[in-house]
Amino acid sequence: MKKLNRQFYNSHPTVVARNLLGCVLCVKQPDGTVKKGIIVETEAYRQDEESCHAFKGVTKRSKTLFMKEGTLYVYFTYGMHYCVNFVTETEGIGSAVLIRALEPLFCDDIKICSGPAKLCKALGITTDFNEIDTCADNSKVWIETYESIPDSKVVKTTRIGIKKATELPWRYYIKENKCVSKK
Repeated sequence: MKKLNRQFYNSHPTVVARNLLGCVLCVKQPDGTVKKGIIVETEAYRQDEESCHAFKGVTKRSKTLFMKEGTLYVYFTYGMHYCVNFVTETEGIGSAVLIRALEPLFCDDIKICSGPAKLCKALGITTDFNEIDTCADNSKVWIETYESIPDSKVVKTTRIGIKKATELPWRYYIKENKCVSKK
């Protein structure tokens, strides 16, 4: 497995969202162990569509989305959940990919990583991880290559859990994977 470099993230978020399927999200834990999960579901977001936090430009909340590609954007939602995104494109363009579901490689409980809030809880990701450069050598969060998923096994559909720009087919998941949050 090879750690993804900045060039991987330097594309439109729909391209990155599709290409992240089958890669492995790695998070170093406080005790030094690393929890890993195969990315099985993603969603793309970009500043020119209303559901993206960057739609209204740079704000206190959205400033991370405009940072260099490969930066983590972690936000708190509904007063109780964290969601993790990887910034895409080049610095100054607000775009990212939300990781919606993982197939865990650190335990047998597949339900703990089915959904963006559950996977953050299982991996210990909070807003303390916001702005981490995942391409840095000493990063405590990174993504590695693992398995190339053929197009025939990828489902492309509209995003879920949003109220604006709902018509965009910017959600991707691995067909028939048991860990996908919603089929």
